[in-house]
Amino acid sequence: MQQQHVPVPVGPNRERQHRMTAVICSIILQGLGQLYNRQWIKGICLLLLEGAGLAYLLPRLSQAVWGIWTLGENTQRFVKVNGSTVLQRGDHSIFLLLDGIIVLLVFFVFILIYILNIRDAYVTGLAREEGKQTLGAAASLRNMMDKNFPYLFLSIPALGILFFTVMPILFTITIAFTNYSAPDHIPPAKLVDWVGFKTFSDLIQLKSWSQTFYGVLTWTVIWAILATVTTYFGGVLVALLIEQRGIRFKKLWRTIFILPYAIPQIISLLLMRNLFNGQFGPINTYMRAFGLEGLPWLTDPFWAKVTVIVVNMWIGIPVSMVLILGVLTAIPRDLYEAAEVDGASAFQKFRIITMPFILFATTPVLIMQFAGNFNNFNVIFLLTNGNPLRGDYQYAGATDLLVTWLYKLTLDNNKFNMASAVGIIIFLIIASFSIWNFRRSKSFKEEDMIQ
Repeated sequence: MQQQHVPVPVGPNRERQHRMTAVICSIILQGLGQLYNRQWIKGICLLLLEGAGLAYLLPRLSQAVWGIWTLGENTQRFVKVNGSTVLQRGDHSIFLLLDGIIVLLVFFVFILIYILNIRDAYVTGLAREEGKQTLGAAASLRNMMDKNFPYLFLSIPALGILFFTVMPILFTITIAFTNYSAPDHIPPAKLVDWVGFKTFSDLIQLKSWSQTFYGVLTWTVIWAILATVTTYFGGVLVALLIEQRGIRFKKLWRTIFILPYAIPQIISLLLMRNLFNGQFGPINTYMRAFGLEGLPWLTDPFWAKVTVIVVNMWIGIPVSMVLILGVLTAIPRDLYEAAEVDGASAFQKFRIITMPFILFATTPVLIMQFAGNFNNFNVIFLLTNGNPLRGDYQYAGATDLLVTWLYKLTLDNNKFNMASAVGIIIFLIIASFSIWNFRRSKSFKEEDMIQ
């Protein structure tokens, strides 16, 4: 609802003074400018908000800055007190870092509200100079609900994202620039120090780490490409076969092929792990029954990689099939009829009509599938656990992806700084590839083609 402003007479000597006075008052004390503009309830609320913010920040801000800067100065140790040994607690570097980030985020929100308070005082002062009546509490609330409703309600989830999404990301990034790792820098017994880009440098240049990093990275890229291509085009093939003219019991075929997706992935993968067991697995048992030698499905580096790709096809093709079936129903039939009139063969109709339409509609999903396969933790962890082991790798096996290697570095070996660096590199690779590829796709350039 549009708020009506009632002009009020203003003395000539006081023109153009209100906004400056209100701004100065708001700079001195949050809410004071609103009180000057006779917005009593808003001013009191802002004053209380500043009081609460100062009560929280004043005793913590300097400690937070000190904690982030130093990451602690005193280690935990045992001391003799009156003939007995007493544990003397020291600084915990990680808690100091985490608390410091939280306090700085609260300080950021406090500063943002302070700036908005000054702007509000300026706008209201300007309205007074123009002879408009200032809005009361009820009118201000109605005005906010009318004009700024989206901003008001988006601010609540934005605060949640700030403290539950941005804060963990900041914490993870900062860990990569420390030496937080076992055995020499695990608090509270030992302190953690800032080391700059040394972790990244070791990961790329130090032979003991770089050999593992480049090996795992290469396999991760190969895996992501093969896993995406095989499941995507496998789904296209199955969907096209089901939608062929003359195929009977289409619903039955769809149901059969969707079954692997309907079963919980953890059950399917653990079952496959037993099926591909080299000694006791049914697959090798059947092969031996036909006079063939069994294959080392999970114990040989090459065959282990083949196995995870095949099993991933078993799980991923139904997802692509359902997606492609939906796209196929959206292709106009008159395109095929026109192609038939022109004498196009079945392959030419597929190449000129079907495949471009499928690619146009599913390119964003294809990029998401690539990103998902790049971080496909479940298939690798549940099927092979990254094995078989490689002696020349640091805490990684032949089928480990970057994400499973990161898991092992963190939970099994306490190499938190190295894991954080790997996490940042994963994010940079996926984000760069996704943005670059999506901006080059027709789905982005011709987004108005399909309404």
